[in-house]
Amino acid sequence: MSYDTNNIFAKILRGEIPCNKVYENEFALAFHDIAPAAPTHILVIPKGHFVSFSDFVVNAPTPLQQGYFASIEKIAAQQKLSDYRLISNNGAGVGQTVHHFHMHILAGKPMSALLPN
Repeated sequence: MSYDTNNIFAKILRGEIPCNKVYENEFALAFHDIAPAAPTHILVIPKGHFVSFSDFVVNAPTPLQQGYFASIEKIAAQQKLSDYRLISNNGAGVGQTVHHFHMHILAGKPMSALLPN
C-alpha cells in the first residue's frame, strides 16, 4: 500500500486539521484521540510518510525511529502515567483505519487481558 498524503494524520501534521496537542518535537506529534477508549487516550504519530509499523521499522531512518519511541516515553512521563498500554494496528485486517503509522497510549482505568478469551 502506498502512502496517502490526504489521510487525516497527514492533514493534522500539515496543520490543515486542528488537534488537541499534547506533545510535539522533530520526531513526533501527539494529541488526544477524538473518540477515546480510555480516560487517557493519546495518539502518537511520527513525522514522515509511513503507512504502518512494518513500513516504519523497515524504512524510517534510525534516528527517527529512536526519537519517535523516546517521545512516547517522554509523553508518558509528562502525563504522569505509570501504568499504560501501547497499541499499534498493522493493517486493515486487524483494525488499522488510518494508514499512517501511529501508536495509541491508553491509561486511566483498569484494563483486562489484551485479547478476550
